[in-house]
Amino acid sequence: MPPILQSFLPFAPWADPRTRRLPGVLPVEPGDWLRVDDAYRGQMAERDRLLFAHPGEVMALEPGAVAAAVELLLQVLPELSPLGFVVGDADVRRPDGVTVPIDLAAPLLTLGRLCQEDFCILQKRGDVHVLTGAVLCFPASWTLSEKFQRPLIGVHQGVAAYDAELAPRVQRLFDAIRVGQPLWRWNALLYASDLLHHPRSERTPRSKPIGRAPFVRSERQCLVRLPETQAVVFSIHTYLVRFEDLSPQQVCALDAFPLHRGGG
Repeated sequence: MPPILQSFLPFAPWADPRTRRLPGVLPVEPGDWLRVDDAYRGQMAERDRLLFAHPGEVMALEPGAVAAAVELLLQVLPELSPLGFVVGDADVRRPDGVTVPIDLAAPLLTLGRLCQEDFCILQKRGDVHVLTGAVLCFPASWTLSEKFQRPLIGVHQGVAAYDAELAPRVQRLFDAIRVGQPLWRWNALLYASDLLHHPRSERTPRSKPIGRAPFVRSERQCLVRLPETQAVVFSIHTYLVRFEDLSPQQVCALDAFPLHRGGG
């Protein structure tokens, strides 16, 4: 099967001084939460395959998070028409021509079949936010089964940059997110693999780089507060491009801010 790739990377976080340092968050412009790009058809075919063949690996939902998942679906549906979707009362026709039923009894499945974005639902438990639901078809070197029902610091276990100084800053950020004022950030790592579904257990060490990795994997991550349940949604739009498809300016910026290797 040929790799599912975007033809270019629309934003290089290492080349922008606003996003070079963690957490590097900025406001989402109105109407720019969800995106459809040139890899939509291929990514959605892969998402459909994973959602039906391996649902237990790519979806998880606590009973206490069902209301938040339904609210998320109802928040997403009005965002779709400007992106080329045809939204009806009972179903949605995607830009690739596939019709998806709107099933409020299976909100994660419906979301996963509509959007390129993966969605993680985090709810406040005591002083911390906990991962209580997710549709995660394209994990970048982590597994939903290990992170499900963990607080933020547990979700980021094994991430070197998520240290004792950064963890409380991120928790304060989650506490401060306001309804109607979503935030975004980007990351980027070098990958040897062209697989979008790239799980890796915490117990498996990262492979050591051998030469220059051929792919850049970058995630546009948005944080959105749901008005009714007050859950925070962490959405992830995955870009996977060949290193050679970076712009000359993006490659030049790597001399000053080199990327780390994310996986094999």
